[in-house]
Amino acid sequence: MLKVAIFGATSAIAQAVARRFAGEGARLFLVARDAARLEVVAADLRARGAASVETATADLAETGGHAALVEHARLALDGLDAALIAHGTLGDQKAGEADAGAMLRELGVNFLSPASLLTHLGNLMEAQRHGSLAVIGSVAGDRGRASNYVYGSAKGGLRVFTQGLRHRLGRAGVAVTLVQPGFVDTPMTAAIPKGGPLWATPDRVAADIHRAMKTGPAILYTPWFWRYVMLIIRLLPDFVFKRLKL
Repeated sequence: MLKVAIFGATSAIAQAVARRFAGEGARLFLVARDAARLEVVAADLRARGAASVETATADLAETGGHAALVEHARLALDGLDAALIAHGTLGDQKAGEADAGAMLRELGVNFLSPASLLTHLGNLMEAQRHGSLAVIGSVAGDRGRASNYVYGSAKGGLRVFTQGLRHRLGRAGVAVTLVQPGFVDTPMTAAIPKGGPLWATPDRVAADIHRAMKTGPAILYTPWFWRYVMLIIRLLPDFVFKRLKL
């Protein structure tokens, strides 16, 4: 049975991914900040068929605790086959423009924290010579836009980081996947008007992530059409792009 760790386990997408692994009888290790919500999620996964569910409460923005968390996961599961890093924030772009402190906090949660976890998890999997790592980025990281370049720059940093990590760990049989969702209807996007064909449910995105954690693609655009949407956006000449309100 698979041994899977999920960081940011109470997010809507992470819960949907965890339910798929639970239905297969996986052993799970869940990390989140809210202990009460985490226990509700854990109880649900046990009821859905998970062989075991262990939990740890932590603020993942505090990178100093990451080494201990990863070791806790290894000991609790007696090894680790796969890990998903799913925590993050969608901060206020205007606040990030006006206040360097707010900007740095956004970068810390969305880039530095996942990069730290990827390093610890990558070292563990490299030593055991197998494993699958997945981290949730965003299509916002493909090209900087006025409306969300603080958030987007953190996700863009993850893109380069995971490219290099995949190149390094591939020699040890470890897969690294950057997940690039488009618009997903979750509590994090509650303030954004919704509707139309570009929006996806957490469960649709989770189905793609669950499959990718077993097959190990370098980049997963989810839903699939975002690969082509973002290709067009990346290829737009700058003199055209800067006239668009994006």
